[in-house]
Amino acid sequence: MFCDQCGAQLDPNARFCNRCGKQLSAPVAFAAPRPGRVQSHVRLLGILWLALSAFDAVGGFLAFVVLAILSHHGGLQELPFFVLPLIKAAALFSIVKAAGGFFAGWGLLNRQSWARPLAIALAIISLFFHIPFGTALGVYTLWVLLPAHSEAEYEKYQSTAA
Repeated sequence: MFCDQCGAQLDPNARFCNRCGKQLSAPVAFAAPRPGRVQSHVRLLGILWLALSAFDAVGGFLAFVVLAILSHHGGLQELPFFVLPLIKAAALFSIVKAAGGFFAGWGLLNRQSWARPLAIALAIISLFFHIPFGTALGVYTLWVLLPAHSEAEYEKYQSTAA
């Protein structure tokens, strides 16, 4: 306990502050323990992974639709030879990353043991390949799930779900 006037450390049974002499009217009640970083952020993290994955999936499917429309109308002959495989690879990467993000989001919301490492791996990928939203979500994911104590807290949080 500390004096609210001068900040001196107090004996729990003291009636007066030793430094400033202020009378202590009642014992100070201690606040309830705050939830840990993982417990207070994992639900939002799961929801954000689902939302970002929806955008990734839509982008990937739209890229395939645009390619199909261009090939149907003969617009692909005008493109350089490397553009078509590049767009296909980017669209496929986006769809695969979206599937992983859906699994990570669902796993985090349902407190699955495999969701934490999957979310960390996807966060590292998102730092570079989905600027600016993926970068922000990647940093947030790493801040919540990467510290050493986060693994123990996630396992404890996971066991409370059962």
